[in-house]
Amino acid sequence: MKILVTGAKGQLGADVLLALTSRNIECKGVDLADFDITNKEIVFSNLKEYVPTAVIHCAAYTVVDKAEDEPELCFAVNAMGTENIAQACREINATLLYISTDYVFDGKNDAPYEVDAPANPLSVYGKSKLAGEEAVRQIVDKHFIIRTSWVFGQHGNNFVKTMLKLAESKDEINVVCDQIGSPTYTADLAILLCDMVSSDKYGTYHATNEGFCSWADFASEILKQSGHLCRVNPIPNIHYPTKAERPINSRLSKSNLDEMGFKKLPAWQTAIVNYLSKIRPNFLNRGKAQ
Repeated sequence: MKILVTGAKGQLGADVLLALTSRNIECKGVDLADFDITNKEIVFSNLKEYVPTAVIHCAAYTVVDKAEDEPELCFAVNAMGTENIAQACREINATLLYISTDYVFDGKNDAPYEVDAPANPLSVYGKSKLAGEEAVRQIVDKHFIIRTSWVFGQHGNNFVKTMLKLAESKDEINVVCDQIGSPTYTADLAILLCDMVSSDKYGTYHATNEGFCSWADFASEILKQSGHLCRVNPIPNIHYPTKAERPINSRLSKSNLDEMGFKKLPAWQTAIVNYLSKIRPNFLNRGKAQ
């Protein structure tokens, strides 16, 4: 088996490469500097030269609010770029594993979303990722589509790092309390992706750390586990307006992981502990009252 990983310098791509290497699976990581997925010729030449067994496609335009101002670029990367990779995979008969998002849903359901629930994205970003899903399904028979949410990893910026930074200089912070979903630690997700791409259990899946919480709950747990005494003030999302509308209910059902025999990810609280021990061990137990 030989795997090509796009977005190799991103949070998820970097951890996928580490997970593949730990299993002694031959792999190659590419990023924007050497592999522009919006350029069809570059995509085809790279895939035909390397001839991977599978492509794990992590590269994406992910700046959700900025996408509202530059929809053409967002769609070029997430839709057209994914279509280019899908066509190249079909050409060399490679499996394609595509990373998607909870933002393909409108968040109006009362229950967690099943994989076959109707998609209705609210934002440019969500619409572009759904277009990527559709391209993968139409072009590549051997495909995986993995929807995930609230991603945090060792590489790059994320919500956990933001909360830790704010807690260094503030006594209290306001965090949205009525958007519900699941955090996802990229090191945990990467293990599942390696299991999937090594199988032939193709299809659409939801994959996040286990359990649900609000962003305020997430922030509180981060500060608790890191030992910060900064207070989290839960606020409704109407008091924290953003350019892109986000789904209120981002809960994703992982029942299909059980059905297909894949191991679920650890609880999101455990993921935070493991993550903090990796990025900044000195944060653990710091600042706790004596």
